[in-house]
Parts: sequence; C-alpha cells; structure tokens
Amino acid sequence: MKEDKKMKKLIIPALAVILGLTSCDWLERTPKSTLAPENYFRDETDLMLFSNTFYNNNINKEPYDEQSDHYVYLNLSTVLRGGTARTVPNSGGGWGSGAGAWGDLRKMNTLLENINKCEDKAAVSKYSGVTRFFRAWWYFNMVKRFGDVPWIDKQLETNSPELTKARDSREIVMRHMIEDIDYAIANLPASVSTYRVNKWAALAFKSRFCLYEGTFRKYHDPAKHPEMYVEPLPADAHDAAYYLDLAANAALELMEQGPYKLSQLDDYRKLFANVDADKDEFILAIKNDQSLQVVNNSTAFTLMSTQGAPGLTRKFVASFLMADGSRFTDKADWETMGFKEEMADRDPRLAAITVTPGYVRLGATEVSAPDFGSSVTGYQLVKFVMDATLPEVDRVDKSYNDMPVIRLAEVYLNYAEAKAELGTLTQEDLDKSVNLLRKRAWKSDSAPVISLEDANAHPDPYLLSADFGYRNVSGTNQGVILEIRRERAIELADEGFRLSDLVRWREGKCLEQPIYGMYFNGTGEYDLTGDGKADICIWKDDNPKHKDMVDLELGKETGIILTGEDKGYVYHHKGIERNFNENRDYYYPIPTKERQNNPNLKQNPGWNDGLDF
Repeated sequence: MKEDKKMKKLIIPALAVILGLTSCDWLERTPKSTLAPENYFRDETDLMLFSNTFYNNNINKEPYDEQSDHYVYLNLSTVLRGGTARTVPNSGGGWGSGAGAWGDLRKMNTLLENINKCEDKAAVSKYSGVTRFFRAWWYFNMVKRFGDVPWIDKQLETNSPELTKARDSREIVMRHMIEDIDYAIANLPASVSTYRVNKWAALAFKSRFCLYEGTFRKYHDPAKHPEMYVEPLPADAHDAAYYLDLAANAALELMEQGPYKLSQLDDYRKLFANVDADKDEFILAIKNDQSLQVVNNSTAFTLMSTQGAPGLTRKFVASFLMADGSRFTDKADWETMGFKEEMADRDPRLAAITVTPGYVRLGATEVSAPDFGSSVTGYQLVKFVMDATLPEVDRVDKSYNDMPVIRLAEVYLNYAEAKAELGTLTQEDLDKSVNLLRKRAWKSDSAPVISLEDANAHPDPYLLSADFGYRNVSGTNQGVILEIRRERAIELADEGFRLSDLVRWREGKCLEQPIYGMYFNGTGEYDLTGDGKADICIWKDDNPKHKDMVDLELGKETGIILTGEDKGYVYHHKGIERNFNENRDYYYPIPTKERQNNPNLKQNPGWNDGLDF
C-alpha cells in the first residue's frame, strides 16, 4: 500500500557515473553498441556493474516517510483518506513500463539469460544469486501492491506473446519466488557484507515474504474472501501454515547460524542516527555518503517546519508499556493524561524515538520541547535524527546516516509471529527472539518480557478495542499475537513496515481510527520539558504574546485544533473524511493504459476504470 516515492538516490555512489553507462536499457531492444549482450557479461566486473542498478531501483531508501495509523503528516496521504481520494491512474501507479517497474524485471532476466558468457563460474553463481534475490524482491513488491501479477522469467521483445499475458495466481508467483530465494541462499556469500546482499539477507528476506504470505492467506482466507484472488488459487495451492513454517524455519536458520547479534550501543538512538550502519545488527543497509552527496532527508524531515510536520499518533504512543511492564492503558486516567504524566516511566524506546520530557538531542546539551511547528500531533519523531555536531545534517536532504533495509530485530519478530500464528510458539521461542529485544531496550536481563501464559490468559483490551486495536485476532494465541504485534510496531517504528502489516492482517480499518495527538485539559501554559518552566501557551481570545514560550491560538490551523471546544486531543485532521474500502483498498488498481494495452489483465476488485473487459 506504499504510495509512489520521491526521486530515488543511489545506494552505491562510487559507481554512479559508471552506472549511467552500464544501465543502458535492453528493455525494448538490443543496443547496437559495444555494450550489446554478445560483447558484455564477460567477467565479474561486468556482472557487478550491471546488477548494481538492482539495489538502486528496488530498495526503499527513505522508509521513514510512510504514513499510517501510527504516523501522519500535516496533509494525509490518499491511502489514509481513502474513498474518492483514491482513483485509477491512467499510467504509472507502480505498474509502469520501460525503464521502470517491468523494465527493472527485464534487466534481471537479461542478466540471467546472458550470465553464462562469463567464464568465472564462481562469479556466475554469485551474481545469479544476487539477481534472483532481487527478482524475488521485485515480485514481492508487486504482489503486495497488486496481488496476482504475470510471472515473467525471460527477456521480452516487442512481439513476445507474454506482453499480453494474463495475471498468474499469487500461488504461482510465490512458488517461483521461493525457487529464486532458495537459489540465492545456496549461492550467495556467507560473509558479512552490510551493503551487499548475502546468504543471510536472503534468509531474512525469505522469512519476511513467507510470513507476509502466510498471514495473508490466514486473514484473507480464500474461502471467505475469494475476491482477493483475482486469478483463483490452483487446487494444489499451499495453505497459510506452509508459508508460516517456511518463514519460521528461515528465521531460525539465520538466528542459529548467522554471524549477527543485536547491537549493544550505549544509546539505542545511535543505531539509527550513526553515520555507519552497525554491522552486528544490520544485515542489509543503504549506504549514504556526505562526501559524494548520497544523502537522505531523515533529520530535517522531523525537525524542520517546512517538511510536512510528521508526528506519531496518540493511539501508537498509548500502546507503549510502562517501564515495569504494565499497560499504560490500564491506568484509570490514561485517556486524559497530560504529556509529562503520560511519558513518565515508559518503555525506554518511547523516549528514544520521540521527544519526551528531558529530551536532549545527540550531540546537544540543551533540553528540547516538542515542536508543534514540526509535528502535527505534538509527538515529534526523532528516530533518525543525527548528532547535532555533525556538519550540514539539519539541512534539507543533507543527512547521511545509513538506512536500515534488513535488521536482525525484524528476523526475531518474524520468527515469533510465524510460530504464534502456527500455534507452535513456546516460551523458549519467545526468549530467544522478541524477549531479547525487550532486554536490549531496558538494558537489563530482568526486563519485563513477554510471558506466553500470561499474555494468552490476559489479552490486552486496548489492542482489541474498536478505536485503537485489531478486529481479526482470536483463538488460544490471541494474547501473545497481540503482544508480538505491539513489539513489532515499536521496534520497527518508522521503518516502512506498518502499512504492509495492516494489509496482510486484513486490518485496513485501523486507518479509519482516530488520529489524535497530545491531550490538553484547557487553555493556559504548559511545561513539556519537565524543567518547571512553561514551554507553550494555548490561548483562545487574547494573545498573551509570551517571549519565552510558543503561543498556540486555539481553533486555528496555524495554532492548535483540539477535539473539544477548548480542551481535548490535538486534532489537526478534524473534519477530514477517511474511508477504507475493504472490498477495494487492500490492492492498488492496474492503470487504465496498461489494461488497454493488454486486455487480458483483469482489474482489481472494486476499482472502476471505465473499461468493460
């Protein structure tokens, strides 16, 4: 459900100029030059240069900008608004043609068809593994977005019959993806290579897409929701348990045999803010480099008022546990608790990823209050904010911290969720996976870990509520599945997982839940830093014009909007209609032009493109 991204940035900057030459497109025709296939693919360098574009074209380099029920901007995305805000595009829309979308797939098939021209057989095996890894990655993105898609594993020419091929069922695509990823696992190097795919990245990715498919098949049960399978599953299609088992086994192999461990940096924030990715935990990362101007916008995005004012929702903030492991939402007055009180004694990760009382930025010395000019909810996210002493990082598109693609933490979460959904989860499974994340966050072996028995005996009412929770979790493992979902949302916050998680769980209605921010019990002055001095003043009639604090006029978009007339939750999006259509919005539509060019492509359910075939 991810919307189209901004301009991409290169991951492997040192090769940028070379890539401009070697990525000439063998998508529509063979170039009549020395780079024609018969003259290329002769050695490992050729294979490496040609495959470099796979990294750049397929990996999301700015995961922090995905809006969801947990994280919103001043202007809501069309996915969050739903309803008539979402329409069928004429072209593009993630389907694309030429050098984008299907053109990227053709490059992969081009390499695989020509790779045996290389006499270095070790290089052939390695770069076949790289290419098949990315073909599986490419197809996973397409399946998430569109559901059934045509499986193409060869170069297509202008007269190829496959150009008018119908969609294949997602079962067929998944089987091929598993073949590709298993080849990658068997043939990619096992050595640590943080910015290049290796055996362990392939195992982690297998756990990711098999968990997705297993939970998708469970919560979008083909018997109950046949519309989700535009091309019906074949009679011998695998069930949810098959994919969940593959996910758990892939994750376990990496956990037991891989060379990775959870980072033990002295400050959890550094895991995401440091210039260089932590090689202990980051299995695959995006390399940014200031000297080469290969950069991202992660710091300015959450600190500058001109960048969309992103903020966490109170729904998400309330889901963080107390420091002793009890539930914040079990407190009698949690719904009307002010900022200082609600932020006290919580899961340490809350203070690590957002501005809380006493917050001091890495490299800074002064305490900062949440900036309502930069955060539409008041819950200002700072997960990827770099050290203040580093040059240029506060400028737009000038951050150069490496971005996570695959972390060991995700593998732990994949393992626990797959086992819980299978019904085979044990306390030992929890202790060697998600409970390690709790212990790392609390910096203590005595951290409040998840107890299988207690979680299932006392499922969290907040995570089951209509306004803030999930509708589709039931059964004997209901409680522990909710706890794993809580842990997943917190540990992977702002890393680009939330929307796809809601899709696979069939929980799109979460996007209709209230988008609230901080609670204020009336006009007046408020201390948000905890230093005893007021930081903001909310006023309604007469502007107090304070010199030492921020004045926010009540009822004005340039000030603050509350749910009530003069008190309540920050509610900038008040009055904006949001409607998630469960019969339509779990998939994106196929663009009209693509269906006109290929009438054999059926449109996704619920989308009206005006075509009668």
